[in-house]
Amino acid sequence: MSSTSLPIQPTSASPTPQQTAEARAAFTASLLSAGTSTVQSDLQTRAADLHANTAAIDKQEQELLKQTKNLGKESDKWQKVVDDGVRGVKETGDVQNWAEMLERDLCVLEDTMAMVDEDERGAMANGQRRQSSGQRVPTS
Repeated sequence: MSSTSLPIQPTSASPTPQQTAEARAAFTASLLSAGTSTVQSDLQTRAADLHANTAAIDKQEQELLKQTKNLGKESDKWQKVVDDGVRGVKETGDVQNWAEMLERDLCVLEDTMAMVDEDERGAMANGQRRQSSGQRVPTS
């Protein structure tokens, strides 16, 4: 078997402007295709992450609303405790005020009784005594 090879013809001519334009267009299209698929892949991954994160954020938002309601209920309970405490302090103040008024009245009664006792001692010293009606009569 003989092997024959085809002669390679050297191309000494430079490419035509049309060939250069076609080669440039093919090269640019190849670069755009490679870049676009990488960018598109990255964008699609990011979009999928955004959608997944949106679902997680929605779930967290619902949980936050639920916890906010629970906090409001707890706050209402504590407000009731505070109001009851304030009411108790106010009642204690009212009781203290009542006790002070009662003490003043008792002091007035004590002073009045002291004056009556003095008056009676003075009257007895002068020889008078009181009848049950309150009138003074001379003692015999």
